[in-house]
Amino acid sequence: MTKRRNSPDSSRRNFLKGAGLVGAAAAVTTPAAAAVPVMPAEKMKAALPGPRQVAAETMPPGADPVNQTTSGGDFMVDVLKSLDVEYMAINCASSYRGLHEAVVNHGNNAKPEIITCVHEDIAVHIAQGYAKIEGKPMAMACHGVVGLQHATMAMYNAWCDRVPVLVMGGNIMEADKRAPGAEWVHAGVDIGQLVREFTKWDDQPASLQHFAESAVRAYKIATTPPMGPVFLSLDAELQENPIPDPESLRIPKFSPVVPPQGDSAAIAAAAKMLVEAQNPVIVCDRVARTPQGMANLVALAETLQCAVIDNAGRMNFPSRHPLNQSFRRALIGQADVILAIEMNDLWGTLTHFSDRINRRSRPAYKSGTKIVTLGVRDLYLKSNYQDFGRWQDVDLDIAGDGEASLPALTEAVRRLIDDNRKAAYAERGKKLAAAHLAMVERSKTDATIGWDASPITTARMCAEVYNQIKDEDWSVVGTAIRLSWMHRLWDIKKPYQWNGGSGGAGVGYNLPASIGAALANKKHGRFTVAFGGDGDFMFNPGALWTAAHHQIPILYIVHNNRAYHQEYMYLVAMAARHGRGVDRMDIGTTIKDPNIDYATVARGMGAHGEGPITDPKDLAPALTRAIAAVKAGGPAVVDVVTDPR
Repeated sequence: MTKRRNSPDSSRRNFLKGAGLVGAAAAVTTPAAAAVPVMPAEKMKAALPGPRQVAAETMPPGADPVNQTTSGGDFMVDVLKSLDVEYMAINCASSYRGLHEAVVNHGNNAKPEIITCVHEDIAVHIAQGYAKIEGKPMAMACHGVVGLQHATMAMYNAWCDRVPVLVMGGNIMEADKRAPGAEWVHAGVDIGQLVREFTKWDDQPASLQHFAESAVRAYKIATTPPMGPVFLSLDAELQENPIPDPESLRIPKFSPVVPPQGDSAAIAAAAKMLVEAQNPVIVCDRVARTPQGMANLVALAETLQCAVIDNAGRMNFPSRHPLNQSFRRALIGQADVILAIEMNDLWGTLTHFSDRINRRSRPAYKSGTKIVTLGVRDLYLKSNYQDFGRWQDVDLDIAGDGEASLPALTEAVRRLIDDNRKAAYAERGKKLAAAHLAMVERSKTDATIGWDASPITTARMCAEVYNQIKDEDWSVVGTAIRLSWMHRLWDIKKPYQWNGGSGGAGVGYNLPASIGAALANKKHGRFTVAFGGDGDFMFNPGALWTAAHHQIPILYIVHNNRAYHQEYMYLVAMAARHGRGVDRMDIGTTIKDPNIDYATVARGMGAHGEGPITDPKDLAPALTRAIAAVKAGGPAVVDVVTDPR
């Protein structure tokens, strides 16, 4: 224990006196106050806490007189174990201390294992990134109404992204059980109301058996397409008190829902339209729920030898596949049949939109084009938040999970193809392959523009990273806004090599979600890399501490343009619209004066840090050092000062 000083800090008193503060205080002291005696230094020894008080404040409490051996929290942990929940991300709090202690002691901190976070937003985003790589939910626990309020942005991102996350919030429902003070302002009658419009389901169990059934139900609902976050409010008394009748409790059997396939007649009708089309185009966003999803989509595209335009909400289609036409969106205007699979915003993909003084839009497809949709999006919608996008007219709308329905659709297409069509399809495929190859070569040429410039171009940044990791079993799990060079230059072909964006475009997603994805990749021995904007980084820099604390290996590249550049461009457009100057549009949109040193921030969190790098010749050596740090088992940040985009 540090030795306590027995007299006031003389240097502090001298500083106050030298600053004139002591004299000023004396000048305004009333005569009565001036008469108050000052305790002599020797008397102050008795005012210091004695050994018993120090022990009371620092030593664990004695055994509870109830002397319970099991608690409701123990049973809750058993339920989570039955669901094979591997991790529970938390920011510790008293309202779920019963569950927390049970995870550590009863559950031995294994399945679930505690992932310690310094903010609830970080905890949920970690769970979101994890689920998209591992294919199953993590748990997350938060504190009453205040912790849940911190978690809401990440929960909304997960909702828009259709990602399963099991969120649990501590609460004290019975008013007569709440302690004075914080337990009142942190409690609510119905805390699930906070998140009900952007969760798939919520409940507030009133008994342990109720919890068991609701936890299994929540897991089942979260993982049934369309997937999404769920929420359970956990009463503190239920967690902490002894189990009155343990023999009466049972954990329900979990049986996952078999994803619904599209109606067979509708699938046959869609197949006929695709087979007879001269220029069919497939557009997709979140087809792949599992590794099989990409294989199913490739099989359909190759059977038809048709163009695929991938919005990359998941790893749907290989980037170097000859039929990948994602950067040739003009093909939408040539299509006579468009098959849209698990699309997030179909209207936005099929529309030319002008964001000017008078907002205008027009279809990107020609008149008479038949539009077929396949997906589960319409099976579960809410009303308040408008993440479902604008209405799009379609000709055939098939309700069914895209991944699960594709084999039936592919087989229906194959049955209709004769030899003449096979020859025509092969010729169509050759033309698309040539166009794809030309696009790749053009991208390589474009990437050389400004190769030696400073700030460093985003193309060189992405190319330098790929050059050093391309022979690894890599997984890129995050990207800055509109950073598309990976999809243009990299050979992305494995199901885990890309996991999409945030869903709700909520800033602060990228760093913690990438760490969650890296946590999932860790046990598979994959090399995880992510790119993230500097603005996004500063929303949740504390996520790096979690990565360092739990030794989660990840290479995180900061795309540092020292601005919220998208907002800067919008502000420039506004000024130009009004005929006013654009020279001051950096006010409120840039992150400079002073510039932030993200490498130093990283080192302060316990991660390896490189940069800020402004000279392109310094980038490769910095990446080499950072990659070595990641391979040693920890996180590394490389701060690259770049062009805006």
